[in-house]
Amino acid sequence: MRFLFVTAGSPATVFALTPLATAARNAGHEVFMAASEELVPAIAGNGIPPVSITPASIRDFIFTDAAGGAVAVPDDSRSVMLHVGRSFARMAEAGLEALFTLVRDWRPDLVVGGSAAYGAGLVAAHLGVPYIRHAWDTVDTTLMDEGAAEILTPRLSKLGLDDLPSPDLLVDICPPGLRAEHAPATQPMRWIPGNQQRRLEPWMYTRDASVRRALVTGGTRSFMPDKMAFLRRLSEALSTLNVEVLIAAPDGVAQGLRAALGNVRVGWIPLDVAAPTCDVIIHHGGGVTSMTAINAGIRQLIAPSDAYLRAVAQPIADFGAGIVLEPGQDSAEHVVQACRELLADSAYERRSRILATEIASLPAPAEVVGRLEQLEREPTR
Repeated sequence: MRFLFVTAGSPATVFALTPLATAARNAGHEVFMAASEELVPAIAGNGIPPVSITPASIRDFIFTDAAGGAVAVPDDSRSVMLHVGRSFARMAEAGLEALFTLVRDWRPDLVVGGSAAYGAGLVAAHLGVPYIRHAWDTVDTTLMDEGAAEILTPRLSKLGLDDLPSPDLLVDICPPGLRAEHAPATQPMRWIPGNQQRRLEPWMYTRDASVRRALVTGGTRSFMPDKMAFLRRLSEALSTLNVEVLIAAPDGVAQGLRAALGNVRVGWIPLDVAAPTCDVIIHHGGGVTSMTAINAGIRQLIAPSDAYLRAVAQPIADFGAGIVLEPGQDSAEHVVQACRELLADSAYERRSRILATEIASLPAPAEVVGRLEQLEREPTR
């Protein structure tokens, strides 16, 4: 069979789809993954054949309007979800003609799309083949879909559709403990963490058992020049807790951070390898980062910068596996105070391990591939 995976956004969303795509390749199927040009290296680096369908970046749609003017991301939950849905829908439109050309030349037997990869459902409807929606975090997409449908209405009409295509199967990586009470039926799948790989150093997978370890990561947005002083204060403050600090930072800023932070380990850090050696992770609330921490069974301190990231973070705190900082509480002093609570109260560790156990009990990607193979192809439209 031919499996077409469609992603959009950041490299993290590529890593979310890679385990199922790899399992499909290992089962003998042909697999392509379509994405924006900037994600091609991440796809290829994970061993999946990539296809570029647009030079655009999701940043071109999140922070700008249709006319190219700058827009601010809304603050309230409903508005930000609608905004994210509209933004990803505009990105889907930007790559849709290239996607249609791809499937004309290489016709898939089914299409797997990430949570907000709206082009996947459209191309599956166009071909009349099964559409599988693959969650890449734990966020409810209802409002996102509403915003996307506003943008895609003309395209939906051309395809004879009244609304966004419903998936034939929803693959969900959310551990049962974080699922909403009335969530729709899904095909659960075990989360397999991933990231770009390089040669490992021993400190990445070993640790001094006498010293607790904290991993700080927040994506590129957290490493602008005005954040250097904050990170220095944070690492100094954490040292008072007898905590070894690791800071995951992009290559472009790592050297400067090392000079500013002294003996703190800064730079490329493979989260899938390093997270299990840590006691706590301090991050911005990214879905893939959160899932990697859940998989490792470690406590989380989350400082979400917007309502979308808060939607990722809050269920973790509600379950008792972490703490979410309120707006304005992301100072070094507040972070250290929250870390002290996380490390002192063993309940956070127990709850984190419960979620890790739940993830480990879910069907592996190879099992889910078997389910996909059983989907009957619909008549071609």
